[in-house]
Amino acid sequence: MAKPQNDSLFDAPPMGEQERMVEAILFATADPVTVQDLIGRMPHGCDPAEALAYLRKRYEGRGVNVVRIGDAWAIRTAPDLGFLMQKEIVETRKLSRAAIETLAIVAYHQPVTRAEIEEIRGVSVSRGTIDQLIEMEWIRFGRRKMTPGRPVTFVVTQGFLDHFGLENARDLPGLKELRGAGLLENRPPPGTVPLGETEDDSADAGQSELFED
Repeated sequence: MAKPQNDSLFDAPPMGEQERMVEAILFATADPVTVQDLIGRMPHGCDPAEALAYLRKRYEGRGVNVVRIGDAWAIRTAPDLGFLMQKEIVETRKLSRAAIETLAIVAYHQPVTRAEIEEIRGVSVSRGTIDQLIEMEWIRFGRRKMTPGRPVTFVVTQGFLDHFGLENARDLPGLKELRGAGLLENRPPPGTVPLGETEDDSADAGQSELFED
């Protein structure tokens, strides 16, 4: 019997082989990979979404896991074994209190405009704070709001989710815990300047090592 020419499944490798392909790609790629990226790399007729589901199940309880990060996938160290990596080179990222608060507000209120960030914090946000977070690739520009002036919004990035081991923004700690840590205050924290003035991030004494790899 002649092979049907319109059924791409006949061209696809067995699912076990597709799992191996996905595993190899995730292992060799530092950045998370989307299903569309996998489709583009794998032979015609493959189903990387199904292969990912099997692979994720296979890695459960192992030293590394297949995890979803936003709309992409990656192989990462199991969360409970992170302490074993402490002897590796650690890059400490120090952020001012202003940057920490701004990042938290974007994460919990996205998409959010600069004016909305300032309203929540109770102080004006310097351009340097926003630029720093964009440069670190933790926030990015979102869609403009359909309001007068069409202000630009900010949202967190896939890099932010990957750094903190989150599948999506819904996995963030509760607002109660965040406020308990001194973030997301609705009034100016001690030492900040009134709304309308410009904060000086370099002079902000509230340095934090909250964000470490």
